[in-house]
Order: sequence, then structure tokens, then C-alpha cells
Amino acid sequence: MAIDATSRPDARESSGAPAPEQAAGRTLSGQPVKELYTDADLPAGIGTANDPIGRPGHYPFTRGVYESMYRGRLWTMRQFAGFGTSEETNERFRYLLDHGQTGLSTAFDMPSLMGHDSDHPRSLGEVGREGVAVDTLDDMQTLFGGIDLGAVSVSMTINAPAAIMLAFYVAAAESGEFGPTGPVPAERLSGTIQADILKEYIAQKEWCFPIDPAMRLVGDMIEWCTRRMPRWHPISISGYHIREAGSTAQQELAFTLKDGLTYVEQAIARGLDVDEFAPRLSFFFNAQIDFFEEIAKYRAARRIWARELRETFGAKHERSWLMRCHAQTAGVSLTAQQPLNNIVRTAVEALAGVLGGTQSLHTNSYDEALALPTEQAVKVALRTQQVIAHETGAAATADPLGGSYFIESLTDEMERRCYEYFDKIDALGGMVQAVKRNFPQREIADAAFEHQRAIDAGERIVVGVNRFVDADEPPIPILRVDPALEAKQIERLQGARARRDGAAVERALARLREDAAHEDRNLMDPLLDCARAQASEGEIIESLQQVFGDYRETPVF
Repeated sequence: MAIDATSRPDARESSGAPAPEQAAGRTLSGQPVKELYTDADLPAGIGTANDPIGRPGHYPFTRGVYESMYRGRLWTMRQFAGFGTSEETNERFRYLLDHGQTGLSTAFDMPSLMGHDSDHPRSLGEVGREGVAVDTLDDMQTLFGGIDLGAVSVSMTINAPAAIMLAFYVAAAESGEFGPTGPVPAERLSGTIQADILKEYIAQKEWCFPIDPAMRLVGDMIEWCTRRMPRWHPISISGYHIREAGSTAQQELAFTLKDGLTYVEQAIARGLDVDEFAPRLSFFFNAQIDFFEEIAKYRAARRIWARELRETFGAKHERSWLMRCHAQTAGVSLTAQQPLNNIVRTAVEALAGVLGGTQSLHTNSYDEALALPTEQAVKVALRTQQVIAHETGAAATADPLGGSYFIESLTDEMERRCYEYFDKIDALGGMVQAVKRNFPQREIADAAFEHQRAIDAGERIVVGVNRFVDADEPPIPILRVDPALEAKQIERLQGARARRDGAAVERALARLREDAAHEDRNLMDPLLDCARAQASEGEIIESLQQVFGDYRETPVF
């Protein structure tokens, strides 16, 4: 039966609610969106030798870094985990592996992230609260006890003390005292450590040293891993925390890529050939709630990185042009109100990461706006990835949205805005100088303010927060970290100090200070000596601060 078009109700009128803000014409980042996109919106050059879209697995990798993408191999399902002491987190790691997780991602507690031992006065009340407490080599050995580190890829999210944690990890693996297969040499270890210190000064604010010596440590890690750990990613250049601090998608893209290009410049200045280290650089992006904008962001990121590595830095090998990335769904998008809605948010964000071509994915748990996740919430988050992988068809073909008028236009605009930021940063003398002058910090602060203003004004709808609110919400069970774990960890640390050879610790720390005073010396080997001697993280940090000093940020208003 034919439908009378004149009597058909308007969809917006029949919905019973105002049209969403996206229909009003802007993405989450404020970019204008037209009502309709056509072939006139496609980027120039399609079908030519300089095709900006191309094919998956081919330069400029807009459509993905591998030809077959997920038909060849699914993304790594890597759930972020860590709380309490190393024993509790080891149990969580084993739980995740038993339920189908294919890689481990380690969350450290605040004292560990800031370079403090668990018995430091500033650690009081924070030990094991938001991640695992790791003070010594002994903790690292326990953390990965019974796990074959030669077979499992491990990620560690830590930045200012990253070189110290890497030394603990290498020393733990080589000790062979805990793994099921005996010692695992550094060259067999695979995984990633974040180590993106520029991002810390820009957004996350966890540092131990002034910017210049902190950059030196990153360079030491890249150089050492290039020579000694060929399967390891010595840095995960991170836009995730930039976005969590309130940036737009364009700012996340531009500041992250510029950080990465700055690390490339530094490594080349040390005498490394770009093709020696570039294939082991990795990236970490946020998967926010604006579905199409996020997909465009990943596609633009690959294209820009490939072009810069090939044309600006002269990388000759295709593997150097590839941007391999991890994505994590947006913690800042989760709400404490109606937390079960977060399952939907996470699923949409995870699907954006998959359709955007990520190589590794973490899905946040629905209760993370309230506390560290429960085992049930973690399982739902992991199952979300498994449903996407095995039930939706999203993994069946590479870049299924490639060629969409809207997606290609968004990708092109994302790239254009990124290069505008590059020009501004270059005019300030590069990324290090821009950070010292608080340029990215101000840009992010302004974007965060505008986003919150729009929510407060009801211009941007957040379901359950400023629209569709429930007056009485039933509580959900949340994970509570036992306060007794702090005393347990302090006792463990003091026991490790009592068992070690104090003279050997002092010799190792003295050598570290001596080498730190000479800028041409790589600090990874002396850090390994400190780890093997059972020096604590805090002792190592304090020794380096005697040479480097510490850092205090200039406030930005």
C-alpha cells in the first residue's frame, strides 16, 4: 500500500524530544556538519598517483596499516588492570587471560606514577588505590608471576618513571624466578611502555624532573630499546590523556602527532637512523563518543604520520611509515549517573576504534566513573569487544566506511586543522618550547571550558545528566580497595630493603648519579644495575633529582 507523503509525520516532531545537537550541525569538537554530503565533498586527488585515500596496507595508509586488517588478525584485546599490591593485580591478570584477553595492560598507582615509594609521606592514602603499587624489582617479579612473558604482550602505562619501570621489567624477566618457562631475555620481550613525557607536561601533570632531562630519559629508552629490545615499543605517544583533559579531536590529533615528531627529531639528533627506530614507535588515542569524528581522526592520523616520516624525515622503509595504535574508550564520557548507560557509550566508542583501524583496544567498564572496576564490569567490557569482533561483521572487511562522503570530508578537515596547529607550534620554536610557553595547555583549557559550558547550558545533551534524568537511582556494587593493603605494601617494601645488600645499592645509585651528570651517557644500563640491586623507585628518582632537579609548573589561567 502506498504511503501518503503529505500525511507522513516529521521524524523530529514524532520523537517527543528536541533534535540532538549533532543534527544542529556540529561535532563534539565543534566542527560544522552539513545536512548532506555528496561526491563534491570528497578530497581532491582520488584515483590519481597521489590518492589521499588509497588502499589498506599501502601509502598513505588512510584506510589501514594492513591489507587484510582484521581478517588477517583481530586487534589485541588489552584491558587496563591494576590495584592494590602486586599479588592482587596478578590475580586480575590471570582472570583476564583465562577469559580470553590477549594482552596485558598495567595500571600503576599514583605514588608509582609520581616516583614515590609507598612509604613516602605523599603516598599516604593513595597506595594501590588507582592501580598497582610497584616499588622494587621484587614487586615486578610478583606482578607477573606465573605468566609467560615471552608469549604475552605487556603494556605499562607510566611516564615520568618509565625508564625505571622498564628496568624493573627487564630485570624481572631475565631473573627467571617467577615465569613458567624460565628466564626471558630482553630481545624476546614484546609490548609497550608509555613514556610520553611531553603529554605529561601538556595534560596529565605527572612528572619527576624538568622537561629537558625528562626528554633525555625518553631518548635513552628509544636508543637502548632500538639496540637491545627489537620487539618492544619504547614509547606510546599518547593523545588519550590530552583528550581526557578536555581537548577537541583536532587538538588531540595535532598535539599527539607533534609530540611524536619531536621524539623522532630527538632520536635522529642522537645519531640513530630513522628506519632503525621508527617501526617501534606506537600511538595511543582516545575513542570518544562522536562516532564519525573519531573514525576520521584515526584515518587522518595514519595519513599525516606516513607523509611526515617519508617526506620530512626521509624514512625509506614502509614499516617506518606505519602508524600502529592502541585505542581506549573515553573515560571522560562515562557518567556516575545511570552508570549502566556507560555500556552503550563504551560499545559505540569501541566500534569507532575498530572501524577506525586500531591495532589494540581497551574498553572501559561501566562503573569506572565511581571506582576501579569490579570483575563483573571488566568481563562485560571485554565481552563488548568480543561481540564486536565475532558478531557484528565489523571485522569482515578493511575500512568499511572508506569512500563515505561524510567520512572522507571529515578526514580531510581533520588533517587540515592538524597542520594549522603544526604551523602555530613551529612558530613558537617547536613542541618543547610550545609546552614551556603553555600553548597546548591553554588551548586544551579553553576547549574543556567550552565543552562544560555547553553541557551546563543544555546545549549538549548527556543522557542521564542534563536530560532524561532519574530522580531515584539504585546503587550498583563497586570495588573497594582494602585500606589494609597500604600497610601490607609498606611492610613488603621495608622487607625488601632489609634483605638487600645496602652497599651494592649505594654503589649502583652512585654510578647512576655519575652517568646522569654526563649528557652523552645512556642511563638504561645503570638503571638496570639499580633494579638488580633492589634499589626502590623512590631512591632512584631521588638520586636523579640530585642531578636533574625537580619541576614546578607555571600556572595557566
